[in-house]
Amino acid sequence: MDITMIPFAEGEAKLSWTGLLAAFEDGHKRPKAEIGDTFLYRDPDTLLSRAAWIDGMGLAVKSATIFPGNKNAGKPMVNGAVNLYSDIDGMLEAIVDFHLVTKWKTAGDSLLSASKLARKDARHFLIVGAGTVGRSMREAYAAVFPEAEFTVWNRSPGAAEAMAAEYPGMQVAGDLEAVVGTADVIACATMASAPVIRGAWLRPGQHLDLIGAYRPDMREVDDEAMARARVFVDSFDTTIGHIGELIEPLKSGALKREEIVADFYDLGAFERRSEDEITIAKNGGGAHLDLMTSRYVLDAWRG
Repeated sequence: MDITMIPFAEGEAKLSWTGLLAAFEDGHKRPKAEIGDTFLYRDPDTLLSRAAWIDGMGLAVKSATIFPGNKNAGKPMVNGAVNLYSDIDGMLEAIVDFHLVTKWKTAGDSLLSASKLARKDARHFLIVGAGTVGRSMREAYAAVFPEAEFTVWNRSPGAAEAMAAEYPGMQVAGDLEAVVGTADVIACATMASAPVIRGAWLRPGQHLDLIGAYRPDMREVDDEAMARARVFVDSFDTTIGHIGELIEPLKSGALKREEIVADFYDLGAFERRSEDEITIAKNGGGAHLDLMTSRYVLDAWRG
């Protein structure tokens, strides 16, 4: 059996954000995924493997090596690949570039939430964090909200200015509190361990996509923000009990478990009840989304 190798640039050229959203919707109509993560450590290096199996779609194992010392040698710190297997016979079908799957899975996850929860007249988009994910969100939002106007804020103004230079018309914000008040949609893609956005800054009608926090000691908004909003997650299994964004407000009582409205396995519940409510969607990722993304990439590659 021939194994398809899909590199980043050639693979990305065949993809569309709307096509990925359709793949996510289809994937969540199928039987619930079985997922499992494993970690191996050799300080300071890490091997992370995330596996998922969706009946009728297949199996994927996404392995990442994180070697912090590579930075000093001019090499990428994170490397890896995704192995995609047939659901019929378990044969290896494709090896997909790790960075391709990660980019499209991560941004597509939050794009799906925003497409359901943001106001239809949303125009002012704020990207908090001028890194790789922030750039991906700029590209993803523009595909679904063609009238969008973008502003970026970053702790280091130079990084924000560099990002804005890549996208004509993008503005750079200096005062985070002030620009939060003008935004219709806010994407947080930082590595913050303490909140960078305060609930007191929010106004009615906003939607927030929280992307950056992925550990119990990380969060991007405070308890007041969680208490003021209707909260959604991409997956109950990969967010609750795993990420500080939810652990801390659940512990303090600012948020109750039953108040987390739905995850992607109940996409019908992802809807805005009024023009004035504030919505928050927590992006936790997960191997099942890597599998859905990889299958979409392979299908697009095959035409």
